[in-house]
Amino acid sequence: MNVKFKIKGLDCANCAAELERAIQKIEAINSANINFMTEKMELEYDENNEEEILKKLKKTIKREEPDVSIEKI
Repeated sequence: MNVKFKIKGLDCANCAAELERAIQKIEAINSANINFMTEKMELEYDENNEEEILKKLKKTIKREEPDVSIEKI
């Protein structure tokens, strides 16, 4: 399942790259792509565990970049 998010609060492209690497380490996420310029993130994951994946995603984002917020689009 491909899902797009609006991502707000990233300060630089390096922060986006580091956050992308951290998100890709989440077990159930197949791929993650963050575009710093457009402030968008695209994730591919198994929809069966969507609620649990989103919890892990938000926890990872808060740990890596506390000022960043996401919104599903």
